[in-house]
Amino acid sequence: MGAHRGGLGRGGLEVGAVERPVGAGRGRPPATATVPGQAEVEALSGEMERRLAVSEAVQGSSSSAPAAAATGAQESQVAVVVPPRNLPPASSKSTGFHARPGYGTAGKRCRVRANHLLVQVAGKEIYHYDVSISPESMARERNRSIINELVRLHKQHLDGRLPVYDGRKGMFTAAPLPFKTKEFIVKVSNTERGYQGYDVFHISDVVVIYVSLVLILLFFREKEYKVTIKEVAKLNLYNLQQFLAGRQRELPQDTIQALDIALRETPTAKYTPISRSFFSKSFGHGGDIGSGVECWRGYYQSLRPTQMGLSLNIDISATAFYKAQPVMDFALEYLNIRGDAPRRLFDQDRLKLKKALKGVRVVATHRPDISIRYKITGITSAPLNELTFDLDGTRVSVVQYFKRQYDYSLKYVQWPCLQAGSDSRPTYLPMEVCNILGGQRYSRKLNERQVTNILRLACERPDKREGSIVEVINRNNYGIDDNAKEFGIKVMNQLALVDARVLPPPRLKYHQSGREQICNPSVGQWNMNNKQVSETPCVDIVQARQGNLEAVKNIYRQSAQVLAQQGLEGQNLELLFVVLPDGPNASDCYGRVKRLCEIELGLITQCCLPKHVQRAGTQYLQNMALKINVKVGGRNTVLENALLRRIPLLTDKPTIIFGADVTHPSPGEDVSPSIAAVVASMDWPEVSKYTCLVSSQGHREEIIADLFTEVKDPQKGVIYGGMIR
Repeated sequence: MGAHRGGLGRGGLEVGAVERPVGAGRGRPPATATVPGQAEVEALSGEMERRLAVSEAVQGSSSSAPAAAATGAQESQVAVVVPPRNLPPASSKSTGFHARPGYGTAGKRCRVRANHLLVQVAGKEIYHYDVSISPESMARERNRSIINELVRLHKQHLDGRLPVYDGRKGMFTAAPLPFKTKEFIVKVSNTERGYQGYDVFHISDVVVIYVSLVLILLFFREKEYKVTIKEVAKLNLYNLQQFLAGRQRELPQDTIQALDIALRETPTAKYTPISRSFFSKSFGHGGDIGSGVECWRGYYQSLRPTQMGLSLNIDISATAFYKAQPVMDFALEYLNIRGDAPRRLFDQDRLKLKKALKGVRVVATHRPDISIRYKITGITSAPLNELTFDLDGTRVSVVQYFKRQYDYSLKYVQWPCLQAGSDSRPTYLPMEVCNILGGQRYSRKLNERQVTNILRLACERPDKREGSIVEVINRNNYGIDDNAKEFGIKVMNQLALVDARVLPPPRLKYHQSGREQICNPSVGQWNMNNKQVSETPCVDIVQARQGNLEAVKNIYRQSAQVLAQQGLEGQNLELLFVVLPDGPNASDCYGRVKRLCEIELGLITQCCLPKHVQRAGTQYLQNMALKINVKVGGRNTVLENALLRRIPLLTDKPTIIFGADVTHPSPGEDVSPSIAAVVASMDWPEVSKYTCLVSSQGHREEIIADLFTEVKDPQKGVIYGGMIR
C-alpha cells in the first residue's frame, strides 16, 4: 500500500481499504454506504485537504506550481492558486512540512482508513503552571494522588477550573487561575512507609525488624505535603492554527503537549499508564506467557500535528506484567521448579530470583488485621532459619517469633528472605507471607518462550486490529470526557480517511544462471522456484559434528586439514552449521556460539533449531539459503529499476545510503553499554550490499559518540576519523 497522503505518525499501517472510483472528487465519500458520523469526518478531511492545498501553494516555489497544476489536470483535481508571500523568519526550532511537488499517478487509487482520529480545538487560551511538591516524590502515581487531593479540597481557590497534570512539574488549565503563585498544604494517607516506625534489633551482621502493635498505627497516619503552584506561561492556540495552516514555520510544541496531557488525564486515572500507552486486564485478549508473567493488552495514544490538521494516533499495544500471586508461586515458576520447593536454593538460583524481584512491590499477608506494602530491594544470602534476634534478653529466631506472635508456622525455613528498605536499615520478610501486587510491568528481558506467547496473543489481522482500535475509541468516548470539554477539544469518533495508491510491485532481478531471471512479486510474496543467486553454492558443507563449544574449536582447528583433502589448500572453514539444543537454554547457547565463532574465531555460523531441521521443509531451506548467501558476502536479488537507472535521485549519480541506530541494554541492566551501528551501501547503483561498523558507548547514550572524530596532529594537522569518514 502506498504511503499515507497526510504523513501520519506512528502506526502508518492502514487497517482497511475502501475503493474509490477514478472520477471521484477530493473529499467526497466512496461509492459505499457510510456509517453514522463518517460524513462529519469526511467533511473535516476535505476541509483539511483544501487548507493543505493552500499552504502548499504558499510554501511552494513558482517552479513547482506548473508541476502541481499538470498533475492536478491528470487526476481531475482542483488546484488552489494563491499569490506567493513570504513566511515569517524561522528560528532554530522551526519545523515545516515540505511542499509536495505534485500528486502521484502510478498504481491504483483507493482510500484507506488510518488509525488516526481528526481533532478540532476551540480557540481557548491555555495557561501553564509549574508544580513543586515538598517533600519531593519521584513516583508519578504518588504525585498525581497529591494533586488530585489538592483539587478536591481547594476547588474554591482554583476558580472552578479543572486542571490537568503530567505527574512531574507541569500543570495546565483552560483559563487563568485566580493567583500567580500560591502554596497549599495537602495531607495524604501513607500506606507504603517501608521500614519507618519499627524497633530495630542488631545481631552481628543481620538486622531483624520487630513491629509493635502501637507503632504499626504510624503506617496509616497522614503525611503532609507543601504544594507550590506558579504561573509560567500563557499558550495561544492561534500559533498552532497558523502552523497547521502553513503560515508559521515554528511548531508550538508546548501547546500540543498541553492538549496531549489533557486527553491523557482521564485514561491515566482509569488504566495503568506506561510511557504513552495505557494497559488494563479489562481489555481482554491477554493471558499467561510463562515464568510468572502475563500479557496485558492496551493502547498507545498520542496527539500529532499532520498535514491534515491535528490528529489523535491510536494503536493497540501489549506488554508483560507480573502476575498478582504469592511470591513463592512466582519463585517456583520463574526458576522452573516442579513439585515441592527444594530444601535450599542454589546461589545461582538465588541471584537469578533477586534480579527478577528487585523493585517489585509486595504486600505482607501474615497479619489479617493490617495490610502493609513493601518494595523489594534484594534477597538475603542467609536462609530464614539462620536469622535470629534478641527479644527481652532471649535469643529468638524469626521462625519462633512468627509462631509465637502470629501463630503462623513458616514452611520454607531454608529459603532466603526478601529484603525491603535501604541497606543501612533493611526489612526482612519471609517469601511465603508476601504477595506480588498486580499492575506492575515486567521490564526484564523476555525469554524465547515468553516472546513467542506474547506475539501469539498480540498479533492480529488488520480487520481485527481495526475492530480493537474502534473498541478503544468507543470505550474512551472522548465526546463526554470532562477534560476534553474543559479544553475545547473535539475528537472525531471515526477513523480518518486518507487518499492512497496501491503501487505496482518492483521487479526483481536474479542471477542469469536460473531459469527465471526476472520476478514479479504478487501481493508482497514470491518464491525461489527456478531462481538462482549464483552459479555454484556459496560454500560446501564439509563436516558436521555434535558436541559442546570445545568441539567447535576443534572443528575450526582441523578445518584446514579437512579442506586440503577436498583440494582446497591453504583455506580454513568459512561457514559452520550449528543445531542448537531443544528447550529453554537454546537462546543462551545461541549467544555463546555467536560470541565464540564470530568474535573469537572469525567464523560465520548458521544456527537452527532441531524441530526445523527435522521437518526440513522447502520454504525453510530456501529462506536459510538466502540468509547464508548474504552472510558470506553474496547478493540475493537486485531491483531491476536500479540496474536500468530508473530510480530518481538514487541512480541519477553515484550515491551512498547510510543508516545509523543505537541499541540500548534491556531494562534492569544498569551498567551494560549501548551499542551504536552504522551501515552504508557499497555497490551503486544496485545498493543491495551493505557494510557495517559497530561501536560501544556509554550506558543509554542516544547520540552516537564516534560518528565523527577530529584529532589534531602537530605535523599532519586535523585528522578526521570516526564511523563515517
